[in-house]
Amino acid sequence: MIHVSTFRKNDPRYFTSDRALELDGIRNGGAGWWIRGYGDTEDPDTVRKVLTTTDRSSKYGYQLIIAAPRPISVLIAIDRDSAPAVIESHQKAVSGAVQYLEDRGVTWIDKRNGDSKVIPSKWEEVVSFTHGVNRRGDPHLHDHVLVGARPAESKNVLDSRGLFSHLKAADAIYRSELRSQIAERTDWVPRRTFEGIEQIEGLDLGYVKLWAGNKDFSTEAKKQWTRDQILDRWSTDLSRFSERGPAVLPHRDKGVLDEHSFAGSFEGLDYVNRASIIKSWANAAPFGQSYKEIENVVNELYPELISSSGYVQDAVSRSGARMTSKVREHGARPLQQKEIENWRTQSRSRLGRWTGLSR
Repeated sequence: MIHVSTFRKNDPRYFTSDRALELDGIRNGGAGWWIRGYGDTEDPDTVRKVLTTTDRSSKYGYQLIIAAPRPISVLIAIDRDSAPAVIESHQKAVSGAVQYLEDRGVTWIDKRNGDSKVIPSKWEEVVSFTHGVNRRGDPHLHDHVLVGARPAESKNVLDSRGLFSHLKAADAIYRSELRSQIAERTDWVPRRTFEGIEQIEGLDLGYVKLWAGNKDFSTEAKKQWTRDQILDRWSTDLSRFSERGPAVLPHRDKGVLDEHSFAGSFEGLDYVNRASIIKSWANAAPFGQSYKEIENVVNELYPELISSSGYVQDAVSRSGARMTSKVREHGARPLQQKEIENWRTQSRSRLGRWTGLSR
């Protein structure tokens, strides 16, 4: 889950002073990079301009921590050849999650003339810092994304309810885009299981156990590692590696939605809003999918929700979200928008099998 904290002071030195040297040589450039904006990311005064606010608010902005699943973080320690592509994939996925939040979660309330009107907006600037370890020195690929409290062209701070209501969908988009990008850029194939566990085909589970990350290191002193220091640390850790074998993953069709996973995520809900559909769709694409394509296919299938954004969202019924009758008739839905029309014209009885089964 994307973790969010609030800036009560305009002081970004914690981020500008950490050069994250543990990723030197495998990351393109320094720790800081601009999703929107420009300037020296090691200069506190340059980064301060990202944290915009108003005279009436005590919030300067937000920090979004977006972290890769443990098996993917492990790759930067055990596969130096693929590590640059893994980091690039992570940054691309971070950009996708931020784009989704701007498209659907960044709004402000205009209360002029006695009315309250929700205004979609974007952040003026967005800067991010890519790090590769946790405080213990375990591989932990993550980004600190800094954004302002006041959106562009607004005299008010953003409606935080809208931002928080879309975080789960943004996190699912990040993970889906990450799975897709890594499979495209490397020989590794990440997958999400029916139970919601992120795995990598062929990766020995002993590596995940070695760097389990199941302890809270937040109270430990932060150490800034050099590249040589962290390689020595990981080499020492790897001396304790014990094989456990790769995860056993059933065969899945990469081109269709896991309809069981998708439908099951709405259990207990009477109505389903667009953010929930986006989250469930991204999670039910086992091998991942880009944010752009998720948006396209969801808009194609649920046109009544296209304009939904902010805290108060339009919704459809649970059966409408699941499209149960259409899935029974046509089979599992394809992930690509261009294949939806063909899906609508095919009959499940002619398919011979239903490739959307989870197991």
